[in-house]
Formats: sequence, C-alpha cells, structure tokens
Amino acid sequence: MHEVLIVGAGIAGCCAALSLARSGCCVTVVERQPRWAFQSSGIFVYGNGLAQFRELGVMEELTAAGFVVPEGRNSYLQADGSPITTTRYPSPAPGIPAILGIKRAEMHRVLSARLERLGVPVRLGTTVQALDQPEPGRVQVRLSDDSTRSFDLVIGADGIRSGVRALLWPQVQPAYSGFGVWRSVHRRPPGLVDKIMLMAPGKRLGIMPISADRLYLFGTLPESRHARFDPADWPRTMHERFAGFGGPARPFLEQLTGADDAEVLYTAVEEIVMPLPWHQGRVVLIGDAAHASTPFMGQGGAMAVQDAVVLGRLLAGGPVDTALRTFGELRAPVCRFVQDVSRRVGESGAQAEAHEANLRSLVEGGQRAVDGFYAELARLDPAAAAERPTPP
Repeated sequence: MHEVLIVGAGIAGCCAALSLARSGCCVTVVERQPRWAFQSSGIFVYGNGLAQFRELGVMEELTAAGFVVPEGRNSYLQADGSPITTTRYPSPAPGIPAILGIKRAEMHRVLSARLERLGVPVRLGTTVQALDQPEPGRVQVRLSDDSTRSFDLVIGADGIRSGVRALLWPQVQPAYSGFGVWRSVHRRPPGLVDKIMLMAPGKRLGIMPISADRLYLFGTLPESRHARFDPADWPRTMHERFAGFGGPARPFLEQLTGADDAEVLYTAVEEIVMPLPWHQGRVVLIGDAAHASTPFMGQGGAMAVQDAVVLGRLLAGGPVDTALRTFGELRAPVCRFVQDVSRRVGESGAQAEAHEANLRSLVEGGQRAVDGFYAELARLDPAAAAERPTPP
C-alpha cells in the first residue's frame, strides 16, 4: 500500500485522492485554504472529462448538481443576438453527457463529500514548506505546522502558483497570456438551456447554464499585463467591458450595475508550459501545476480529472517510478495539444480585423472543427478513453 500526500484540494487534487484511495493507497490531502471556500463562478466539463468522473463514481452526483445541456448544443450569435450557427459537442459513450455546466462550489461539495465518505483525511490551512528525498523511494515533507512526515509519493496538485513546483522547479513560472476573463453568476430563465457564445470584434461573451436556476456569464478580451481592478468595481467594470453586447446577454449585463450582491470574478489568464519530466524522484505535478491552459477550449477541468484517473491506473498497475515516467509521456502530448489549440483560438478571436473571417469559418466549418478536436484528443490519449468499467 502506497502512502501518498496530495498537495491541493482543487479538482485535480480531489480527483487524484479519489482515484488513489479507491485503488488502495493510503492518501492524505493538504490544502492551503483554511476552509472549503472555492471560487463560486461556474465551470463546464465536456464529455471527455465526464467519462473520467464516471470512472471515479461521481458523475451522476455532478450532473444532478449541475445542468446538462440538451444534445450538447452550442449556439453562436452575433453581439446583437442575431444567429450565426449552432454546433454540437460529442458524447464519448452512451450515458455520458456531451457537456455539463456546474457551479465550482457545487463540484467541490460533491468531491469533498465523496472524500469524506472514503475516509480520506484533508488537512485545511496547511502547506508544504520543504521536500527532501534523502533515500530512493521516500519523500520527507515538512508542513507549515512544523510537523514532518515521510511518504512514498507526493503529488503537487496545487494549481498554477504551485508551491510544490516552486520548491523543485523554480524556473517554471506562469506566463501571462494577454487575456482577462470576467465571470458573473445570475438566475437562469427557464427557457435558456443551451451554451451560448456571442461574438464581437476582439471580444467574446458566453452564457452557460450551471444548475436548475443559475447560469454564468464568461467574457474574454485582451487585457494589459499590468491591469489591476478593484474587486469592489468588478461589476461596473465588467458591464463597461461588454456594454456592446445585446441579445440574451443584455439583461444579465444590466443586472451587474443594479445589484449590491452581484457575483463577479476577474482573472488574468496565465499558462504553465512545463517540459518533461513532470516528476523529480517521487514528486509529481498534475493539473494546472503542470499544464495550466487558456480557457478557450474549456478543457481545464477535463484535463485535471484525466490526469488523476490516468495516474491512478498507472500506479495500480506497476512500479511507482515507471508509472510517473509513463504518466508524463502519456499526458504531455494531450495537454500540449489543448494548450496550443486554445491559445490559437483565443489569439484569433482577439484580432478585431479577423472578425468577419472568423464568422465565416464558424459557419462553414464550425462542426467539423469541433469533431476534429475531439477526435484528435481521443487519438492522442487512448489511456483516457471512456470505455472503462463503471464503478459500483
């Protein structure tokens, strides 16, 4: 039985804990936040990620807590709301939705509750201060409470500003993408059931249902590396940034300036492009700590849970050192593909002069591009294919 420390209790960390605990590892999770308080905006997970959540035994709970978009529809509209085209995301296997929207806090509620039922200890308000590998096969860890423990494996799943990565790979730093993302949460009208993307020159604004009564807006546009916004002004600033959008987005944008309790979040988008190997001895990075991407393909959550499932399978099937090397070799091409495509999509959409050409590409080849992207994901990552036994 492996003794494993997982650093970080986000999507990657929670899923890694579920994957390894179910395979018989003795897992401990540490999380720097003093309480479960994850960002309250939304997230969407496509079918390739939902297939892995199904393998972990939590897909049904997640779909019950979120919103499954009928037939995987994605409606593209002009900024004024006039239609452009509709594409459909693929389902990887019967019984797996093509796309799920869910509030991040709800996703973590489901994952943390499953960890509790499995008896996985989670130490909140705790960070890793030092890592030492004085002998092969063991990692000595000093935690922020000055306690020291030894583990067979340490998994750094602590996000884009990973403390584990800073200790062992200090040369790998987040790179600013040139984009900012604005998000806000609103009450969902009953008839709004599709994922919607409104397109304007240099800007995009999306609408995604995330529960029976909630949706969220997510807007992307170029922002200066040095842009700083007072959180108290986020609602007003988001309204100003996307004031040119109408159609179904207009009522939600107007709500931003008329409510004192508007849920708005701004994030400067950064990437992590980390060369192999993703491990040093018995310490390995997963999720955003190893391969944070821009958000334009919506694959952050899917890549995190796939990391967790693939790593769990490899650790259950062979020696730890071989598993860690194989993990990086399998996952790096997939994650790099997602990063590259996402970056190209974002950069193309940010060019106002390319707007009309982008619209023509959507109409003429939008569905073909969707199908090609998911076909390439499946080709690159056979180890994360959906056709796996469903857990009891």
